Amino acid sequence: MPVKVGIPRALLYYYYYPLWKTFFEGLGAQVILSSPSTKGILTDGLKFAVDEICLPVKLAFGHVLDLIGKVDLIFLPRLISIRKNEYICPKFLGLPDMVRRLAGIPPLIDVNINRYKGNNELCQAIKEVGRLFTRNHLKIWLAYRRSLKVHKHYFRLLHLGLMPADALAVLENRVKNEALPDPGKITVALLGHPYNIYDPFINMNIIGRLRAMGANVITAENLQQKIVGSYAARLPKKLFWTLGQHMIGAALHYLERSDVNGMIHIAAFGCGPDSMTGELIERRARAAGMPFLNLTLDEHTGEAGVITRLEAFLDMVRWKMAGTVGVI
Repeated sequence: MPVKVGIPRALLYYYYYPLWKTFFEGLGAQVILSSPSTKGILTDGLKFAVDEICLPVKLAFGHVLDLIGKVDLIFLPRLISIRKNEYICPKFLGLPDMVRRLAGIPPLIDVNINRYKGNNELCQAIKEVGRLFTRNHLKIWLAYRRSLKVHKHYFRLLHLGLMPADALAVLENRVKNEALPDPGKITVALLGHPYNIYDPFINMNIIGRLRAMGANVITAENLQQKIVGSYAARLPKKLFWTLGQHMIGAALHYLERSDVNGMIHIAAFGCGPDSMTGELIERRARAAGMPFLNLTLDEHTGEAGVITRLEAFLDMVRWKMAGTVGVI
């Protein structure tokens, strides 16, 4: 029987799941995802996570717990840097050590992912993980090449305007295509860390609710990196947090687009980088006269309050559009 590798449906799952899944399957493993986020998964995570960490990491604890008893190994890489000369949140670095103390947890694949100085350490990490399944170096290399191809296809779909769930459905042949944004509707730029904006439980299905209220939703992941990078470079000083820089670059780009009618920033309570990037984005949005909404999430956030604020925000967007271009 193939080795069962568990992948938590949390954190950078929304960036790298197609790559990870293809790589492990190329090595002959069976990939098992944790269940979609629920109140029960979050509650389990809250029991074991320390109070000081942010909501997404608490939820990640719950997803790891959900995999116990279902898999032989859990893939939980020690993420240090995913882009040259930039860093990722330090909580990602410490996550494997925090969850290792959980009772009954299977062995972790906690390889270091560090691209701060380039790809040399990444290549070493690929070999290290591959050797857990096979000693055939060619098989490891071919699995990695195939995973890169799938990863690039996944991001091409995102750049076309699809959300991660829609792009995954296309990759897995569950749908042939997905409807692209309707240019006749209100368009809202939704910005935040991917695990805050794409997990429908943690954000109370904000993308679905905005669509139901008559808005198109676009995100930073719908933009190519060269566009985001060129706008982020306008800041007086480079941010060394990869995800924060990505958000700000996307915000600056969307603020210049006439087809974007409003902007929402989603942050996790207790996230230091979010508090800074959110403030920078809000100041630029206010200066540009764009309707802006900041939503901060934690385990106590109420659904009714979020819905009310979304409705009021879209009313403000429609009011501004009516005053400028005569559209309601």
